[in-house]
Amino acid sequence: MTAGWRRALLVRRVTASRQLSVVSSTQTSAGSGCGRERQGWKPAAASEATAGLAYNEERLAFSFSFLFAALSGVLLALSFPRYGHPAFAWIALVPLLVVLSGWSGRTGARPGQPPRRAFLLGLTTGTLSFIGTIYWTSTVVRQFGGVPLPLSVLAMLLLALYLGLFPAVAALITARFVARGGPAGLLLFAAPWVATEFFRGYLFGGFPWVPLGNSQVTVLPIAQLASALGVYGVSALVAFVNASIAYALLTSGSGRVKALVTAVVVVFGTGAWGAWRIADGAITRQGTPLRVGLVQGNIAQEDKWDPSQARRIFTTHIAMTREAVAKGAEYVIWPESSTPFMFEEDSGGAAALRSLAREVGVPIQFGSDQVERGSSPRLYNAAFLLRPDGEIAAVYRKIHLVPFGEYIPFRSWLFFVSPLVESLAEFAPGGSIVMLPLRDHLTSTAICYEVVYPSLIREAVEAGSELLTTITNDGWYGHSSAPYQHFAMASMRAIEQGRYLARAANTGISGIVDPYGRVVAQSAIFEQITLVEEVRLLTGRTVYSVIGDVVAYVALALTASALITLKRR
Repeated sequence: MTAGWRRALLVRRVTASRQLSVVSSTQTSAGSGCGRERQGWKPAAASEATAGLAYNEERLAFSFSFLFAALSGVLLALSFPRYGHPAFAWIALVPLLVVLSGWSGRTGARPGQPPRRAFLLGLTTGTLSFIGTIYWTSTVVRQFGGVPLPLSVLAMLLLALYLGLFPAVAALITARFVARGGPAGLLLFAAPWVATEFFRGYLFGGFPWVPLGNSQVTVLPIAQLASALGVYGVSALVAFVNASIAYALLTSGSGRVKALVTAVVVVFGTGAWGAWRIADGAITRQGTPLRVGLVQGNIAQEDKWDPSQARRIFTTHIAMTREAVAKGAEYVIWPESSTPFMFEEDSGGAAALRSLAREVGVPIQFGSDQVERGSSPRLYNAAFLLRPDGEIAAVYRKIHLVPFGEYIPFRSWLFFVSPLVESLAEFAPGGSIVMLPLRDHLTSTAICYEVVYPSLIREAVEAGSELLTTITNDGWYGHSSAPYQHFAMASMRAIEQGRYLARAANTGISGIVDPYGRVVAQSAIFEQITLVEEVRLLTGRTVYSVIGDVVAYVALALTASALITLKRR
């Protein structure tokens, strides 16, 4: 190989190497530029993707929280008769409380819910729970008020929505506790729950239907707590257990253990004391025995004021009274509005009833409307007591009237239920509790819906009542849950006051409940029956009958102080 040829080959290699270097450099530069373009594109795309993902997660969390709130509403409704079970009450509010903490299925901080959402979550729970427990009001308004089905359903939904405002406020306050104190703020939930439940029994005349504590009236060891703290005390216990479970689900370690152990100790401690109280049974060995006869005539609602049925109705009650006395009754009780006439306005009917009292020789208590004459006549739903000589011993006028049954609240606003408004003869409320004298003893009565007011029954015991009676006509409610709910709430009054309770209902449920809440005798609904059982006239006082609703006042104070204290922190 000549030197010239070698030199030419070397030049080629150097040139090729330089070209390869340039190409490589160009590719590297182009790659770097491409990389810079991707780096400039990536943040914008990632930002959009992240925003979209966050939006979807927020929507999911929103739906998730309301689903849980709705679940609490359903479980709460299932805690009460007729279709529910008291066990549901112990967990019913857990889903609501969990989402009030801000939990949405992901790990991380739980700052609570924004105030507006917390309120709406509570409103969802409350409204659904009341739809499930007062659904029967729609049927009553439609069947007996002549209101079309769509409007009767609307009226029921509006009532449920109003009642749902109270759990909504409790949820709002609880969310504030969580926002300021973390998940531990849930443990204060019982305070706003009881406070708002208490207000529900007073605002605009009150509607204390199915308070949370009443779900446990058939769980007798737990229900005994009412003898010391009233139904709101039982509500506080159940709400506290719900809060403890929710807190335990949201925490771990010693906090979870402490919450669960505390709840278990409180529940089993209360139950053990209650079981001992029932087993002791001292109250049922005290006082003066008396055999009470309850007359359940089972008169269909559509027949009650039919003139052609008046004679049959009256003679049915007369015959059943004789039957009760033949079984040993020393005191006979007829239901609310049991006479097919106004006792003081119908001389013939009144004479026949007075004659019956003299014939059987026992006091007869019965319901009959009463008119007060004057420049502005007033109509009352009243209870009369006839002595064995046929003379009137006392007359009690119903104080708490049934909304949409005995008066129309906000009448000028409710134009859409005009058939009901126009057809309803409004009653006037009575002024005060009246004792019904029975030989050397005093008894009292509550007419229908009044028995759901703990304070009214306590007032009667303070005035000296030794036996609680209640007369009602639940024929309006058909085969719905209402008669069962009503009887359960009446039973709670017996435990609270440490008194026997005798209940005469037109179509049921009639019965006798002892001071521990045990049902001594009970009728079915829509049966004609005479019940005769022994009760005792008692003078002792329970703790609750002395202190009243202290638990509710403590709940109000604790709620206010917690809000102030946590705000300062």
